[in-house]
Amino acid sequence: MAGGGGEGVSLEYTPTWVVALVCTVIVAISLAAERVLHYAGKFLMNKKQGPLFEALLKIKEELMLLGFISLLLTVFQNRISTICIPKHLTNHWLPCNNSLPNHDDNDDHGKSTAGGGGGPSTNITYYNVGFILLKGMAALLSLKALHDLHIFIFVLAVVHVVYSALTILFGTLKIRQWKQWEDSIQKKEEQDPEKGHEKVTHVHQHDFIKARFRVCGKDSALLTWVHSFLKQFYGSVNESDYTTLRRGFITNHYRDNPKFNFYKYMSRAFETDFRKVVGISWYLWIVVVVFLVLNVHGWHAYFWIAFLPLILLLIVGTKLEHIITELAQEVAQRHVAVTGELVVKPSDHHFWFRKPRLVLILIHILLFQNSFEIAIFFWMLVMYGFNSCIMGQVGYIIPRLVIGVLVQFVCSYSTLPLYAIVTQMGSSFNRAIFGEDIQVKLTGWAQKVKKNKPNRKTVGGGGSSGGGGGGEGSGSNQVSDKEPPSPLPPAAIGQQSATESTIESDDRK
Repeated sequence: MAGGGGEGVSLEYTPTWVVALVCTVIVAISLAAERVLHYAGKFLMNKKQGPLFEALLKIKEELMLLGFISLLLTVFQNRISTICIPKHLTNHWLPCNNSLPNHDDNDDHGKSTAGGGGGPSTNITYYNVGFILLKGMAALLSLKALHDLHIFIFVLAVVHVVYSALTILFGTLKIRQWKQWEDSIQKKEEQDPEKGHEKVTHVHQHDFIKARFRVCGKDSALLTWVHSFLKQFYGSVNESDYTTLRRGFITNHYRDNPKFNFYKYMSRAFETDFRKVVGISWYLWIVVVVFLVLNVHGWHAYFWIAFLPLILLLIVGTKLEHIITELAQEVAQRHVAVTGELVVKPSDHHFWFRKPRLVLILIHILLFQNSFEIAIFFWMLVMYGFNSCIMGQVGYIIPRLVIGVLVQFVCSYSTLPLYAIVTQMGSSFNRAIFGEDIQVKLTGWAQKVKKNKPNRKTVGGGGSSGGGGGGEGSGSNQVSDKEPPSPLPPAAIGQQSATESTIESDDRK
């Protein structure tokens, strides 16, 4: 290696053409990445893919956060490396067994300061390191460790974004297979719209009911849970499930429009939720810190942590399947035969804590945990090698990779499709039921109504105490405030209060 070791020559002794060349390459790569994201956003907006465009903006936010973290690490790395702690604190909670007690990371500091191109900062670092050695202290974090940590944070965020995007992409491809079911239903309803209203349906002979209770029966709670657990691995959603759940949603939320395209609505709702999955929330950074703390030699923490997303995935998938079983059980217990088609009744009480959105948070967490496992593996492989002590034994590495692939497959082809359709079985509908332009108008209208509620209450109180004329005037003002935008479908106008509460809850989320 030519020249001195460690930090090397400073910028003041570096040829200007080298500085310009390196800056040109870095700026060119950065501008190319920015242009790719820009044209991707324009493409999504031209295709009227608003939710996916918002997901792209979320990715940009993550990249900006990463840039800020990188800036902090770069600016303060010399300061951090000169922070002193008692040396005995560095002998515990190590990722690798410290078999060389005389080895000290401070040697790296000494080497880095002994090279050419000195300066004031180099002298300060050398002075502090000498002080640490004399007083029996140790550096809080070496420059090499800071560099490795810097790379790890970058790899984790990139792997999480790419992993989440691939998972959602594969899940979307699975959901697209349902489009043929929607087209078939729409075609049958156009040919004979009154056919379903005339027949008598025997509930216990219906395919939806028989498929759910063929093996376990309706009275065994334990067997229904076992059946729900197993069904997520094969045919998690079949045509009878899709048809029945679709009919239940339309009957309860969109009764005046039986030709409502449930598939398009479900796809829009799924894309809307996608932007919440690609980001790294604050509580996920806490998970990262906890996982880093637990990476102690002999604990095999990352091996045991690999089971967390798998267990959480199986729990979520079982619960979603069991919700469909509960909907079937409710109908089977109430009716022997019904006039027309079989209809289920969506309700929030089937979900944990009556919150369907909680399922999305759990999926977000398990996707991040799995991407963390993949990121930490590739980071260790590139930085330290496959046979390094921090990587661990092969017997612990292979199961981690197998579990990661299994979670990816099951989540893409079972859990996400289940989530897309089952979360529509709540008491309220998603704002994606409206088009993009109507969503904007509804959001503005709901915010205006919410802002004017105190004023309307004041006017209403004055009208009731001021006689008939005042009451009439205040009543007209209240009606004008509540008047919804004209583009609303007839069924949505009939559900004005439900629409307002749904939009307000979505905005809070």
